[in-house]
Amino acid sequence: MDITGTDTGDSPVPGPQTWSGALLGATLEDVQTAVVVVDDDGLIVSANGAAQSVLGRSFEELVGQDSHDLLHRDSQGHATPRTRCQLRNALLTGRTEHGDSEWFARGDGTLVRLSWLVAPCSSGSERAGALVLMYESNRGPSDEGVNEVPAPLTVLDRLALLAETTTQLTSTLNVDEAIRRLAALTVPRLADWAVIDLLTEQDEVRRALVTEHKDGILIEREDLQGPMPPVPEESPMPLSRALRGAASSLAGPATYQGPPDSGIAVEQGRLFTETGMHSAVIAPIRGLRDVLGALTLGRSKRPGAFTAADLPLLEDITRRAGLALDNARLYQRQRKVAETMQRHLLPQLPTVPGVGMTARYVPAPHASSVGGDWYDAFALTDSSHALAIGDVVGHDLDAAAGMAQVRNMLRAFTWSQPEAMPSAIVTQLDNAVKHIAEVPMATMILATLALDDDELWQLCWTNAGHPPPLLVSHDGRARYLTDAHGILLGTGMFRPRPDVFTVLPPRTTLLLYTDGLVESPHHSIDHGLDRLRRHAASLAHRPLDSFCDLLLEQVRPGDNDDDVAMLALRTPTRA
Repeated sequence: MDITGTDTGDSPVPGPQTWSGALLGATLEDVQTAVVVVDDDGLIVSANGAAQSVLGRSFEELVGQDSHDLLHRDSQGHATPRTRCQLRNALLTGRTEHGDSEWFARGDGTLVRLSWLVAPCSSGSERAGALVLMYESNRGPSDEGVNEVPAPLTVLDRLALLAETTTQLTSTLNVDEAIRRLAALTVPRLADWAVIDLLTEQDEVRRALVTEHKDGILIEREDLQGPMPPVPEESPMPLSRALRGAASSLAGPATYQGPPDSGIAVEQGRLFTETGMHSAVIAPIRGLRDVLGALTLGRSKRPGAFTAADLPLLEDITRRAGLALDNARLYQRQRKVAETMQRHLLPQLPTVPGVGMTARYVPAPHASSVGGDWYDAFALTDSSHALAIGDVVGHDLDAAAGMAQVRNMLRAFTWSQPEAMPSAIVTQLDNAVKHIAEVPMATMILATLALDDDELWQLCWTNAGHPPPLLVSHDGRARYLTDAHGILLGTGMFRPRPDVFTVLPPRTTLLLYTDGLVESPHHSIDHGLDRLRRHAASLAHRPLDSFCDLLLEQVRPGDNDDDVAMLALRTPTRA
């Protein structure tokens, strides 16, 4: 007979639920305290109704799970290291042991603080396990709030926090995202409030983020954010010193109770009043060359004040934050330069009487905002225009510079020879690319658009290794213009380049595009071309701008890492 009075017999127990039934039978539900039964590996094999209620999990959600991984947490809700878990060690060693006021995760993600008692037991077979009784400890009114304060960080916790800071902050190049991550890393682990002040490139101060930990979540206080007064040159006050790059320091409400020596001191006094902070620590955020801002951590709910012993950890955190923000600002500065460069590189489209024309450029998702894809359109004579689209290898500033060289040479050659065939211009350009431009390889289409004797628009084009133009009729028939295909630019080989003429019927849409619209690392180019053809046919009735926007939205592969250029025109209804 076992401890429940059940005859267990000599046969082995095959599974955890069978074992728990043999061990406890129906008596487990008679216990009013939350009881979880675990086997010798720490897996949950049973739990009574009280445990399911306290832990907010059903029987099925508990049984078979590792009790430590599923339930045990630290005060911030993070999984506790197995080697430091007193409860798990007691289970593995088979000791009777008690723990007071530790954190456990409920099914809805909230934390509950429980005391526990481990009592080893056996089913009568070779398998052993333990009963874990879990109950809320009796705390007096004076203990409320004290027990809710996260425990001080150990040396291992501090090292883990610094490692996590490095990982979190260096994995984003967005300044706003970086400062939000910085706040989440420090609150509530170290403080109840995080305040981040940033210096702009014009040396203006902006209170970029004020956030507090309340009811288990971080709440942003927009009413305390915004522009700040300038940094005074001689002020000894902690924030002013930090924004000038001085060492970190402690602060409190008394720091700002006297007559303010600057506008920043006024704002700091208001901050302490509004937040109720009784203790704060302020540290500069330094980049490689300049001071980028300051981090203020404040305590309002937890009673312990910051001490000088907290300063080294804060300085280590802000040092890592400074490097991350420096990188993010450099990236955003480069992006701004790139966007300006791109606006100057991509041309304004000409007005062609009766013909609709529009263009789109989308940069590569993970590169600068410029690349090697380009389009162009310009008048040759009163009755003819040149159209071009191309792709220089790469999608960065080097590719953009090469693209500018190719486009400018093409314009010069085409403008100086308005009657020349497109193939002759591209052959001349190919020869120039080899000797003048710093371009390893490029593809392009050059076409001329002119009215013929029947007052229909005629297209003459040549293709240098580029994806074929797409022609879409107003009734939804779409086909690729696969003729006039020649080798790409920059190969060093000479091959005759063909020219092909075709008439564009009234209300026909011509689409020139780069491979970023159809290429995917997980599908063939034929798959992408077929998708483009089908979607373009379905959008033939749309206005030209809507036609292009929807193609980008519906056709461009989600895993695409290339930039995209598009040039589209639509012929008018024939008079």
